[in-house]
Amino acid sequence: MNQQIVKSIGKFKSGLIVGALLGVWSGGIWGAIFGAGVGFFIQRWLHNILFGEGSAQVLFFKSTFIVMGKVAKADGRVTEHEIQFARDVMIRMRLSDEKKREAMGYFSEGKEADYDLTKVLRPLSLLIQRRSAVKIMFLEIQLQAAMADGEISARELQVIQEVCTFLKMSQQEMNQLLSRMQAQQSFHGSSAAPSSKSMIAEAYKVLGVAADVGDAELKKAYRRLMSQHHPDKLVAKGLPEEMMQLAKEKTQEIQAAYDVVKTSRK
Repeated sequence: MNQQIVKSIGKFKSGLIVGALLGVWSGGIWGAIFGAGVGFFIQRWLHNILFGEGSAQVLFFKSTFIVMGKVAKADGRVTEHEIQFARDVMIRMRLSDEKKREAMGYFSEGKEADYDLTKVLRPLSLLIQRRSAVKIMFLEIQLQAAMADGEISARELQVIQEVCTFLKMSQQEMNQLLSRMQAQQSFHGSSAAPSSKSMIAEAYKVLGVAADVGDAELKKAYRRLMSQHHPDKLVAKGLPEEMMQLAKEKTQEIQAAYDVVKTSRK
């Protein structure tokens, strides 16, 4: 999406305000209400043209692999683990050979030293700024990419922080998400018994709650995470259908963590 279109979106985002002001000038309070309504529908009309369901999914798909490439290259070189992670994501998404080539092309594009991330982050932020579940899913994929080689470097974290800034996610929110992702990685890769103290501790972290939380609050946190990662809801909000499998895997991991915690409380 070119910069001219992005600028146009920014202008029309103020359509409701401009419409209201013109309404006041021409017809007092009733004119303001009418003008605001006109401004709102103009804004929604333009948004639907530029970010229809198909366009939204294409943009999300493209941005996912471009940013993944940027994160992988952030510390100077792309490791085999990071390349393999990108390929694993494509396999888990069950992409066709043609789609895999397209995704790898975006990944390579993001690796270019002079690639300007704002080219995809600006339109992406406009698309998902009010779709918190899609935003979280996008950032979870990038954090997983950064952790593919076992640790997150300072430069990789810097790129992800830049992404968070564009997507209007605070430092605190990012830290909480990172903590949950690290716990999830430990929980998923652990060979310990589900009843072990370490496994139970990681399960609580996956759910984002303290070990002394009450049953009602525990269930609330579990349901919130399941709702955020519900595949059908995410696709309806712009997630490409190819990524439904990633969302399903996420809900399975959340369910597994919840089951471990529930069993430990009996």
